[in-house]
Amino acid sequence: MTTPLLTLSDVSKNFGTNQALSDISLEVNPGEVLCLLGDNGAGKSTLIKILSGVHKPSSGTVEVEGKPVVFDSPKAASDVGIATVHQYGGTFPLMSVARCFFVGHEPTKGVWPFKYFDKKAAGEITVREMQKLGITRVTDGSRLTGALSGGERQSLAIARAVYFGARVLILDEPTSALGVKQSTHVLRIIMHARAQGIAVVFVTHNVTHAMAVGDRFAVLIHGKKADDFRKGERTREQITDLMAGGEAMAELEAELAELTGPVQTTP
Repeated sequence: MTTPLLTLSDVSKNFGTNQALSDISLEVNPGEVLCLLGDNGAGKSTLIKILSGVHKPSSGTVEVEGKPVVFDSPKAASDVGIATVHQYGGTFPLMSVARCFFVGHEPTKGVWPFKYFDKKAAGEITVREMQKLGITRVTDGSRLTGALSGGERQSLAIARAVYFGARVLILDEPTSALGVKQSTHVLRIIMHARAQGIAVVFVTHNVTHAMAVGDRFAVLIHGKKADDFRKGERTREQITDLMAGGEAMAELEAELAELTGPVQTTP
């Protein structure tokens, strides 16, 4: 048995009198995709912020490779290999893809105080790393990031995280604003990251996308873990019904049946 890269034990988070998370326990293993499912307001964003060092838990513990940690900042989480790619990729439309890739870690040439950005090396590395993820349309590192498609911008952010040593890759709704083709490409990249032994936390409310790539699943409802299971242990309908609430779905079906009435057929 391998030690989980990331372990949460009874993690809760309060904002004043509002309890955003209650006793969440999860494990994130290398080479696995953990799908964190839940509707809007389920607590997914708060949990992401705890994992990425934005918030500290009010109670409970977070462990990295079995050792308790307290993240004082996102940089502290990044230093142990936890990288978060947010919904819109965290890229800068008016920067070149090479500048975007190396922002904060720029390769330089020359001798201080005459050092300058090594545009050639940065461009070559950026193109190479993106092509590893299947983005073959980008062949010039000086190209503007804003000219990329949504899926390509997500790929740029993921390639950057992997290149700089991410061991746990948290993806916050990466497919929610993308079309079918671009979403498929992002899902393919998730599988590629998993094959490299990276632990992926895929945060989504799209059950179809989750089932396509997920190994393990956890469902949040109103800040509590409603269920967790492995691939194949639940059907798509069971997961969707759980996320929406069984009673709510049954009431909706009854209302729709009343509105539409029986289907009339012509003899």
